[in-house]
Amino acid sequence: AMKLALYGLGSRATAYYLQELNKQYNLKKGGYSTCPLWLYNTNFNNINPLLPNTSKALDAIVKKDLQAIKAIQPHKVIVPNITLHETIDRIDTTTDFVHPLPLTLEKIKQHQVSKILLVGSLHSMQAAYLNSFFKENSIAVLLPTGEEMELIDTARKAIYSYTETKKQVKAYQKILKNYAAKHIVVIACTELSILKPQGNRAIVDMADLQIHNAVQIVF
Repeated sequence: AMKLALYGLGSRATAYYLQELNKQYNLKKGGYSTCPLWLYNTNFNNINPLLPNTSKALDAIVKKDLQAIKAIQPHKVIVPNITLHETIDRIDTTTDFVHPLPLTLEKIKQHQVSKILLVGSLHSMQAAYLNSFFKENSIAVLLPTGEEMELIDTARKAIYSYTETKKQVKAYQKILKNYAAKHIVVIACTELSILKPQGNRAIVDMADLQIHNAVQIVF
């Protein structure tokens, strides 16, 4: 069987991936099945203060973590943090990652659209990493309004620290539902994946795409 490694990062996002990997695997296998994987849980306190920007300091930490993960010789590595892929892309081209970007592109193509609305952290909505990827692949990127972006980012931070209120989640979900009525909405942030509106076909979630792909690999 294929060996899957999960690079443990933010506590809540990593727990979400673990839970969803188990859930998806169980749907396929039944019984008491849980998804077989190796979990390498780093100390996220060394990484988070350096995010979202790339830096030599961040490169060094991630490089070391990836060396430890590679020692397990996994077939694929799944990373529960979208922003960190920018660093990973730069420092490691040999490891096979369950990379969210090609999976997202594939999904957008299935929807046959040439533009998407991007939802993520304030940084990732505005930074070049995701925007230029879509642009290179002839997909136009729309963004929420400045006010909505602030609201989304506030919800993201609250979800990260388990302090989100019902009101915050409702407001965040409402923004997504409104845009999803007209556009394909792409969620590029693991915290925002956790409390996204459920069952909306117009919402493409990078975390879900990674998880589904990973389960197919180990299955």
